[in-house]
Amino acid sequence: MQRRFDHCDDVWPASLGRRLGAMLYDGLLLLAIWVAVGAGHVAVSRLLLDIPPEQIGLGAAQVLSLRALMVLSAFAFFAFFWRRAGMTLGMQAWRLRVQTRDCCPITLNQTLLRFLVGTLSFVPLGLGHLWLLFDGERRSWADLASGTQVVVVPKG
Repeated sequence: MQRRFDHCDDVWPASLGRRLGAMLYDGLLLLAIWVAVGAGHVAVSRLLLDIPPEQIGLGAAQVLSLRALMVLSAFAFFAFFWRRAGMTLGMQAWRLRVQTRDCCPITLNQTLLRFLVGTLSFVPLGLGHLWLLFDGERRSWADLASGTQVVVVPKG
């Protein structure tokens, strides 16, 4: 039996403003993670692979490996928090929680699908995230694709 979150009857769908606020907070945290990942990538390139300073960042292998590390670190950030408590640090500040339709933590497959669709939702000028303005239940494309919902949790 999967555990259920508390306060399931006291939640309501999250608005666009709250979601954007949480995205801004999480974006800043993700930026800090990416700075650390980039620094680690440069350190490995210089110290372990002995690549000269003027060659850092050149070549397909270096570019692709850094991009892959950035995507993996972003997914790890969101997957850890969404699976653990349904909230990233930015979502906690705005009292938001991502959950299944029956008020349970999301699965790893839902996390991956939500991450991929949520990322791609920015491509058409953010339409995938703005979609909640047109959906009666305030669901974005990531919510619809993964069968999840983002709700506001009551204070306390």
